[in-house]
Amino acid sequence: MRMSREKLNKLAHAVADTLAEMDNVDFIEDRNSIRLEVRRVLELLMAQEARIDAAARQKIESQRRTILEGSQEWDILYRKYYNEEVKKLGI
Repeated sequence: MRMSREKLNKLAHAVADTLAEMDNVDFIEDRNSIRLEVRRVLELLMAQEARIDAAARQKIESQRRTILEGSQEWDILYRKYYNEEVKKLGI
């Protein structure tokens, strides 16, 4: 799933604000630095998810016969291949 820049920023702000409100969390850096790091991590996770998605889709496309996206068979294969790719990464 692709997220817009604005949504990533809003999510990063929400994470930084939530962390700042926690009693057992102390920031060593300023809140903006924390927000930027959260955004960087979110972008990395989204890129990794996109690679996993692309690999699962490629495996489905490489089947001998055409499997239509949205069909029950496609959904089952997608979940199977997606989970295989996640396991390869040790997630």
